[in-house]
Amino acid sequence: MNEKCFELTERVIGKAYTRQAHDARRRQEQLIKILLEHRKWPQVGWDEQTIELFLNELSLMDSNNFLGNVGVGEREARIVSRLVSRMRYHFGHGVGRSGDIAALQPKAAGSSLMARLTECMVLDLIKTTGVTRAKACIILPVATGMTLLLTLLSLRVKRTKAKYVLWPRVDQKSCFKAICSAGLTPVIIPNKLVGDEIQTNMDELSKICKQYHPDEILCILSTVSCFAPRAPDDIVGISSLCKELGIPHVSNNAYGLQSSKYTHLLNESIRIGRLDVFIQSTDKNLLVPVGGAIAAGPNKEVIESIGKTYPGRASATPAMDVFVTLLHIGVEGYQKLLRERKENFLYLKERFGKLALDNNERLLETKNNTISLGMSLGNIKKIGDKHGKDIKFLGSMLFSRCVSGTRVVLTNEKKTIADHKFQGYGAHLDEYTCPYLTAAAAIGMDKDEVDVFVDRLQKAISEFIKPPKEVS
Repeated sequence: MNEKCFELTERVIGKAYTRQAHDARRRQEQLIKILLEHRKWPQVGWDEQTIELFLNELSLMDSNNFLGNVGVGEREARIVSRLVSRMRYHFGHGVGRSGDIAALQPKAAGSSLMARLTECMVLDLIKTTGVTRAKACIILPVATGMTLLLTLLSLRVKRTKAKYVLWPRVDQKSCFKAICSAGLTPVIIPNKLVGDEIQTNMDELSKICKQYHPDEILCILSTVSCFAPRAPDDIVGISSLCKELGIPHVSNNAYGLQSSKYTHLLNESIRIGRLDVFIQSTDKNLLVPVGGAIAAGPNKEVIESIGKTYPGRASATPAMDVFVTLLHIGVEGYQKLLRERKENFLYLKERFGKLALDNNERLLETKNNTISLGMSLGNIKKIGDKHGKDIKFLGSMLFSRCVSGTRVVLTNEKKTIADHKFQGYGAHLDEYTCPYLTAAAAIGMDKDEVDVFVDRLQKAISEFIKPPKEVS
């Protein structure tokens, strides 16, 4: 209600009650005013009523919600299900236009404003987590793999002679398929083993770089967040190499915003060398449903080119999920989640390590991986082999006990992806030293989950190593 409406309200219920209601409403509007004025992520999270008030105000700015609007086009945000309409707060036009996903929509001023404010808050988030040298970002309504594909295609527009992507091996299908789907040729850089930890082989990468003309290389595609025992790539070293050779550098930072170590590496890569784009998932870092990713970097033009590569309009739902979540938790709420994640990682490391020792196994030493941990399974596998049990079945046992997210990795698995054959797939290396099981302390996890996981893992191991006749 505007000022005139409140004046008229006084005639109905009197000044005292009207003033009280007026002051309460103005406090909500002040939060909205500050957001619009500064376009910064709120320090303290908003209450749900204020968020819903703003969402409703924004949706009323879209033409499909205008009183008396007549739509005679082929796309007029008509939604037949009222349930669907309420789920989306009556937003129906999506974001972007046919030539640019970041473009403003004439029919959807509210949706466009929400998308712009979300990008402003996400950039603030990225800087808050430690990548202070990031200058631009875009939220795409696709997950990390497709965002990598769009990024590669956008780079290809200017690097017309380029056909190779140099890729330090990480056994995750999305990255590899993104390269192949872009019509590019992956050049796989084998990793090196240092103790238990799998690391970037910078000597091999430098040598292979010099086998091609720089114009033939579209980019080096590095990885930051990954499953143990693989460490993040030496992205600072790769950035220096890219700067020296004039080669673009793209980094897959899927769930790395939650690690201060990883964001520091990204920031240093921008400061020291060349890092064009780093990409992260919205669901893994911001605790929203799957469906979005963030491309960010130090050059606004490069990031804008990714948006121009996306064909057509897109759903506003991934951006709206992020918008609501960031307003809800605020900077202080997210920083609290980051602190808890660090504490939970140390707690998981302690409990997981003790369980390993109790079962004649050990926690793999992977000091550079601050999210994921691995436990050897060599001795447990030997016992299982004697009883005719496949160690991979341990992962199934955990899943049947409602434990998700673990991975049992062997050393001899083979896999073919897009006609490329991988040896030792899953371990990021042709021959790792032992089979292992991974677990991660990601944002949103709590200590109770660590305790339940360790207890269920111990029960599953005890069941697995029993002779067949003793299995209950």
